[in-house]
Amino acid sequence: MKHFRHFLAGLVLALTALAPQVQAQSLTDAAENAIVDAMFRAQALGVPSTFYVALDTTACSDSTAGTEVSGGSYARVAVTSSLANWAGTQSAGSTTASTGPGGQTSNNAVITFPVPTANWGSVSHFRLVSASTAGTTWFCQALTTPKTVNNGDAAPSFAIGAMTFTFQ
Repeated sequence: MKHFRHFLAGLVLALTALAPQVQAQSLTDAAENAIVDAMFRAQALGVPSTFYVALDTTACSDSTAGTEVSGGSYARVAVTSSLANWAGTQSAGSTTASTGPGGQTSNNAVITFPVPTANWGSVSHFRLVSASTAGTTWFCQALTTPKTVNNGDAAPSFAIGAMTFTFQ
């Protein structure tokens, strides 16, 4: 099961105003269990049709959620699973079904959070979650450099192609 934690081996993302890059990432225990059950136990995978990007001020891990930002206009950002929103494995920006050998996808659109109207604190981690509130966390990762987000700062965002996942 520990090998699944390295299942995605090359996340690189730039989170404007939060951190320049993050490398490496992990599936959560819940995601690993869903994959094992789907692949070997004939259960439905149950991947959400929309992922919600969440920001945390304390560490999340493969088994626990961090402390999510709250208040000050903060809201998770929805990214629908689709050919248009995530690149095919053959090239960044591709909107056709995957045919490439590298097992890599990235976001095809900017992922932008609301402009903070209060201090959000020091954001240190991000998560991909199955719901706009609560839900199951599928991925959890520390930012390279925590970033203090204050009232009136520019809206934090992931640039096109900056959130990259590699399946190996």
